Amino acid sequence: MSSRRAVKRIAVVGAGPGGLYLAISLKLRDPSLDVVVHERNRPDDTFGWGVVFSDQTLANLKASDPETAATIEAAFVHWDDIDVHIHDQTVRSGGHGFAGIGRQRLLTILQDRARSLGVDLRFQSEVADVRALDADLIIAADGLNSRVRNETPEVFGVDVDVRPNKYIWLGTTQAFDAFTFAFVQTPHGWIWAHAYQFEPGASTFIVECSEATWRGLGFDGMDQDQTCRAAEALFAGWLGGHALMSNARHLRGSAWLNFSRVACANWRDGKVVLLGDAAHTAHFSIGSGTKLAFEDAIRLAQALTEPGDLEAGLAAYEAERRVEVLKLQSAARNSTEWFETVERYVDLDPLQFAYSLLTRSQRVSHENLRLRDPAFVTRVERWFADQAGAPLTDDPPAPMFAPLRLRGLTLPNRVVVSPMCMYSAEDGTVNDFHLVHLGGRALGGAGLVFTEMTDVSADARITPGCAGMYRPEHREAWRRIVDFVHAQGSRIAIQLAHAGRKGSVERPWGPRADQPLADGWPLIAASAIPWSDEDQTPREMTRADMDRVRDDFVRAAGWADEAGFDMVELHCAHGYLLSSFLTPVSNHRRDAYGGSLENRLRFPLEVFAALRAVWPDDKPMSVRLSATDWVDDGLTSEDSVAIARTFADAGCDLIDVSAGQTSEQARPVYGRMYQTPFSDRIRNEAGVATMAVGNIYETDHVNSILAAGRADLCALARPHLADPNWTLRAAAELGWRGIQPPLQYRAGFAQLVRNMERQSQAGPV
Repeated sequence: MSSRRAVKRIAVVGAGPGGLYLAISLKLRDPSLDVVVHERNRPDDTFGWGVVFSDQTLANLKASDPETAATIEAAFVHWDDIDVHIHDQTVRSGGHGFAGIGRQRLLTILQDRARSLGVDLRFQSEVADVRALDADLIIAADGLNSRVRNETPEVFGVDVDVRPNKYIWLGTTQAFDAFTFAFVQTPHGWIWAHAYQFEPGASTFIVECSEATWRGLGFDGMDQDQTCRAAEALFAGWLGGHALMSNARHLRGSAWLNFSRVACANWRDGKVVLLGDAAHTAHFSIGSGTKLAFEDAIRLAQALTEPGDLEAGLAAYEAERRVEVLKLQSAARNSTEWFETVERYVDLDPLQFAYSLLTRSQRVSHENLRLRDPAFVTRVERWFADQAGAPLTDDPPAPMFAPLRLRGLTLPNRVVVSPMCMYSAEDGTVNDFHLVHLGGRALGGAGLVFTEMTDVSADARITPGCAGMYRPEHREAWRRIVDFVHAQGSRIAIQLAHAGRKGSVERPWGPRADQPLADGWPLIAASAIPWSDEDQTPREMTRADMDRVRDDFVRAAGWADEAGFDMVELHCAHGYLLSSFLTPVSNHRRDAYGGSLENRLRFPLEVFAALRAVWPDDKPMSVRLSATDWVDDGLTSEDSVAIARTFADAGCDLIDVSAGQTSEQARPVYGRMYQTPFSDRIRNEAGVATMAVGNIYETDHVNSILAAGRADLCALARPHLADPNWTLRAAAELGWRGIQPPLQYRAGFAQLVRNMERQSQAGPV
C-alpha cells in the first residue's frame, strides 16, 4: 500500500489547458510537490482558435483557483444569444450564458500562473520514453492523439470511434454578436458553420458537412488557402467581407478532420495516468473538451494530495470522473448524430429546426429553455399550438396539451397511457380490475389510453391471464371499459396481438414466473426457433396457419369497432408473432416470407391490410415496431425506416416506436428517453407520425420531444402505474388551465394547483 504522501515528483506530459491546470492545482494544494510539465511544442504554438466556457465551467474554476479564474474571466468575450440561420430566416434564442477566450490567451494565462507557483515548464521537450522520466507519477495530458496512450493501447483499452462528418477549424476577424449556426444548401448537400467570437475582432469559424458534400464541393482537392476562399464564398452572407484563415500552417495540404470519439477502459497503467483528451473526447459541438480536462485536473489534484492510500485515491478519481465523462459523451453523441443527420431536419419549420438544434444533446430541455428565454419558448408553443389547430390565445398550451388529429379522431392532448400487460383476465375476459385500471388513467387526464396487449385467439396469449378479443363476451366486457373512458373525455385504443413463440407461459410472478405452462398450448412462429432454451419450440407457420391468424385479427378488429374503440394498433414488436417475421433474428424461412426485408414484411403487411379493410376509414390505425433488435445481424435503423414507410403507404397513421425484446441476446443501451432517437428517425425520414416510448417520465421529456419534432405522441407506462393522475399533475405543474378534470375531482385539482404555485414562489429548498 502506497501513501499519497510518497508522491513528491510528478511529470505532466502535455501543456494544453488540462495539463497546465493540473500542475497549477497540484502546486496550490501542496507547494512542496516537484511538478514538471513537458511539451513538445513551443509556448506560443497553438492549433485552435477560441475556447468556449459555460457559466458552470467558470464556477468550477472559481472554486478551485479564484485568482486564475479572475484572470481568465477578465479576458472573456461574453454572449447570451444563439442565432440559427436557415432558409433565409434567422431564429434567435437568448439567455445561454457563454463566454469565449482565445486559446493562445488561455494558455498564456495558465503558463504564467503555473510559473508563478513554481511549476517547471519545459517546452520543445520531446519525451522519447515517458516511463524513464524521473518521477513518482506521470500524467499523460498529451491530447487526442496521445503518444503515451497509443504506445500501449491494449493496456488502456482504447476505443476510437471516427465519425463520418468532415470539419475544419478556421478563424475570421468578423465579430459575431451571438453564437452563430449558419446552414447553407448546395447542389451537393448541406454545409454549415459553428461561429463564435472569442476576443474583440476575432472569431472561431468551424465549417462542417458530410463527406459526400465535402467531395461534391471539391474540398478534397483543395489546399488550406483554397478551402478558405471557397468557404468565404459559401458563407459570404455572414462574414461581411471578412476573410477566413487557417492557423494549421504546419500541415501540408488540407486541414479537414473527422472527429474521433475516444474512450478508454482503463485510465491508468502503473505510474502513468491519463487525463483529458488522452482518456476521453467529446464532440466540439457541445464545447466540453476543455471543461472535462479542467474537471479531470481538479479531481486528480485532490486525489494526489489528500491523505490516504494512493491506489484508493486514483481509483476514486477514475470512478468519479468516468461517470461524469460518460454523461457528457452521451450528450455529445446525441449532438454529433444530430449534425450527422441534419438533412433529416432541414424541412422542419425554421423555428422548430432551431428548437431541435438547441435541444439536440438532451442536456437542454423545454423548461430549461424557458428559464433562459421565456419569450422564445412561448413563441415555440404558440407555433406548435397553431400547427395543431388549437385556439390561438395569449397563453398557448405546452406541446403536451396541444390536440392531435389522426383521420377523424382528435386527441385532447398528447399524453398516452402505454400498453401494459396486467395478466389479470379470466380466459381472455377483462374485469373490474381493468375497468378501474384503465378508467383511472382516463380520470387522470391522459389524452389516449391503450389497452394492454390483447390477443386474438386463446392460443395467441402469453399467459392464461392475458386479455383477449376472441369471444363475443370479450367484446361486451371491453365495451363497458370503452364507454367509461369516453365519459371522462379520453380516447381509447386497442392493441391487437399474437404472442407467437413467447406464449404459453406462467404469469410473471409466483414461484414459476415466466416458465412454460405444464399444460400449455402449442406455439406457432415464423420459424421453429424457441424464445429460450427453456421454452417450447414453436411450429413454423404454414399458409393455413397464416390464413387462420389473419382471420382472427380481422374478427378481433371488427369486434373492437363494435365495442367503440377509437383506434386499433397492430403489435409487430417485442418478438411476438408478427415481430418474429420482421426480424432476421427469428425469421429463418426459405420461402416467400423469409430472407429479404420485403419478404419478411409480407405477412405482417397482409394482416395490416386485412385490418385496414374492415376498420372504419375515419378511424386511425397504428403499428408498434421494435426499431432495433439490439443484436448484431438484427434489424437495422434503415430497415426500421423502410418498414415504417411501407406500413404508412398501406394506410398506417401512427408508428408506435419501441425497441428490442426480440432476442434473449439483446444488449440494449438504456437511459433517459433512450428509444426516442428511433422515433425521431422514423418520423423525419419515413414521413409518418410516431409515438415515442421508453423511460419518458417527466413533463420536460414530453414537451421537449414533441416540440423538437421527434414524435407526435409520448407514451408513458411505469409513470402511469405509479401515478394514475400523471397528466393532471403535469397540468398543475405547468400552470395549464385548459384541462378539465372530472367534476368530482376539480376541488382536489384546484388544491394541487395552489400547492404547486406556492412551491414555485418559495423556490428550491
